Amino acid sequence: MRVDDFDFDLPSDRIAIRPAEPRESAQLLVVDPNIESPFSDRLVQDLVGLLRAGDCLVVNNTRVLPARLVGTRQRGTAIAGIEATLHKRESETMWRAFVRPAKKLNIGEKVLFQRHETGDILTALVIEKGDAGEVLFRFDFAGDDLDAAIRQVGVMPLPPYIAAKRPEDEHDERDYQTMFADRSGAVAAPTAGLHFTPELIKTIQNAGINVTEVTLHVGAGTFLPVKVDDTDDHKMHSEWGEISAEAATLLNQARAKGGRIIAVGTTSLRLLESAASENGQFKAWSGENAIFITPGYRFKAVDVLMTNFHLPRSTLFMLVSAFSGLDTMRKAYKHAIESGYRFYSYGDACLLHRAI
Repeated sequence: MRVDDFDFDLPSDRIAIRPAEPRESAQLLVVDPNIESPFSDRLVQDLVGLLRAGDCLVVNNTRVLPARLVGTRQRGTAIAGIEATLHKRESETMWRAFVRPAKKLNIGEKVLFQRHETGDILTALVIEKGDAGEVLFRFDFAGDDLDAAIRQVGVMPLPPYIAAKRPEDEHDERDYQTMFADRSGAVAAPTAGLHFTPELIKTIQNAGINVTEVTLHVGAGTFLPVKVDDTDDHKMHSEWGEISAEAATLLNQARAKGGRIIAVGTTSLRLLESAASENGQFKAWSGENAIFITPGYRFKAVDVLMTNFHLPRSTLFMLVSAFSGLDTMRKAYKHAIESGYRFYSYGDACLLHRAI
């Protein structure tokens, strides 16, 4: 399909730069393309009334690392400033990163990353250079020690559309992390999960709705623009994910009893669709995930999707258009813009029913 088919105009004042407070007070646009009046304006706190006992709500428990690092490269007396955004862990000591300016780095050179407010320092060696400013770093720490060092030196990698409007601050360390965050490894938040609070989850569970956790470590590639003209020519960056045997059993039990699978976020949906068999059954799964979902894809795992509002021409808007129909989603986004919904990572949400 033509990438232009997924374009739309969004006024800049619709882009949220802070989340709703409290989180569950965000607006929720319910979209059901299978009924005559497909749109309903609600709030996230109304979610329990929109789900059914026996449904299974699937959340992503990845934890965001403060993965934007600022440092220097020294070559003789020449010093160059380097900014790196980590996007994919390759081993206990190595991460791939998008670097600016990458042309100032050579393979074999060291970069000294430092957070001046704290004085903490982290050193990395350039192992490989790839396309589009991608660099493979090997750090001087490993495993949990490396994660701890990144937390000391790095700052939260706010999406470009927020970072262009304001700098990150101490509020983002709390706001850009979901209540489910447990397994460290993401460099971008699974933003649909930002709307939940312990009180809301308790209300949902008390209504007989199951809550199941999976893991997909979201990479910075989620923010990259689609630079091709045809979706067939776009290459997705892979991300690591896992569904435990326990989670697979709970999902299969819910489906066997007639419950629906409700994915919280496109990250959960992509992982579930990758792991499910053709008849919609689940088993324990882990590995790299680079699934690219566009209209024409046959969904086999997910019945309902809760997600935020996405960028024009993005792979995520293509995904929701595949899920609920391109024409429906164009109209839904038009309705959201005209009704004052707030867009993107810190914005409002929608609850999408799969087109039958």
